[in-house]
Amino acid sequence: MDLRTQAWNDQEDAHVAATVRRHGWLIRYVGGDTCSRPGCDCPQSDDPPFAYTIGLFGLAHPELLIFGVPPETAAGVLNDLGERVRSGDALMPGELIAFEDWPHRVVPEPVPNPGDIVFGSNRYYHRPDEHSVPLLQLTYDDTQGRFPWNEGYAAPEMQPRPGTFMA
Repeated sequence: MDLRTQAWNDQEDAHVAATVRRHGWLIRYVGGDTCSRPGCDCPQSDDPPFAYTIGLFGLAHPELLIFGVPPETAAGVLNDLGERVRSGDALMPGELIAFEDWPHRVVPEPVPNPGDIVFGSNRYYHRPDEHSVPLLQLTYDDTQGRFPWNEGYAAPEMQPRPGTFMA
């Protein structure tokens, strides 16, 4: 690893640690038009953007993942649920969760391959990918109230099913 990349990694690690200490978690947004690495030459991808938390594992809870929403929406949903976790709620797989400020509902689903997705969480907790932090995917309904497992769901390409996606 070159010195420039190592320096960037050191600064990023310090930023993540400070943010988790200050707020309880950090949200990492991946894809779309975002790239913050020095000299970024990230190829455009057909995969949907996604966001995940770093820090909820430290609150004895799986990290959270959401696909296919803009950064502002991801932040709103993940911060809302992070506050619920901090208050003592445990988000359970299969539970239907509603929001006051977002018209969709989510169902948390266990992700069988978190080590292929949440690299930042594993780096923060010093865990190898094969012993990843646990992860729940927040699967949301479409404007008609259908989920990806329902016939006629509006945009299945925006929410890969758990276990079918690798970052």
